[in-house]
Amino acid sequence: MRFASLGSGSKGNATLVEWRDTCVMIDCGFSIRDTTQRLAKLGKTPDNLDAILVTHEHSDHWKGVVPLAARHSIDVYVTAGCLRSRKVDEKQFPFHIIDSHTPFQIGDLQITPVPVPHDAREPVQFVFNSDRHQLGILTDVGSLTPHIETAYASCDGLLIEANHDLDMLYAGSYPEFLKDRVAGPWGHLNNHQTAKLLSGIDRQRMQQLVIGHISEKNNSLERVKSAVEAVVDGCGNLHYACQQQGFDWLELS
Repeated sequence: MRFASLGSGSKGNATLVEWRDTCVMIDCGFSIRDTTQRLAKLGKTPDNLDAILVTHEHSDHWKGVVPLAARHSIDVYVTAGCLRSRKVDEKQFPFHIIDSHTPFQIGDLQITPVPVPHDAREPVQFVFNSDRHQLGILTDVGSLTPHIETAYASCDGLLIEANHDLDMLYAGSYPEFLKDRVAGPWGHLNNHQTAKLLSGIDRQRMQQLVIGHISEKNNSLERVKSAVEAVVDGCGNLHYACQQQGFDWLELS
């Protein structure tokens, strides 16, 4: 199994997961043109995608989903709440409504949705299983729950957000209501929340760990590293995703 990112941050998100002959995209927060160019850098085209999985309806995750899927006849997997929030024409192309508590299969991949606290309509994140490995995607989460901690405890690969540093957020230029939203239980994980989750993972099993969705205004790479690197010592390969390049293919061997 391998995974890569087209970009990670508030200006757009998309992640690829591939196993054998199956390749899926999680979210698409970029225009068709931008998505196609970013896919090309990873050796892919839209026609290589078996499906787009949507975590939630915010524009940095949803913007390109319908245009890309409609143009290239790509199936979209989405929760009922997320789909209703966008008021799209369900006859336009196949939407597959997923139960946020029930695993499903796409090609060679078994996919488990994980309900998360976030200020959206029925948001989920995902855990992917092949017959060898488990990969977790966990961004846009306001607070940790026992279910989340259990779902991601035994991953071989993990992409997790460390969105903001609390001191930088509250000293920054955001209006107070937005600061409270970002830092609240339905917002995003801060550096120390991310470190807390990582402290409970199986370090012996983890091969590839990526810290992503790092705010360009309310965080810094130095503060992220300070919070997480001591916690994940001996945890395999550690990477940091960025908005522009995301990250290249990472293999789970």
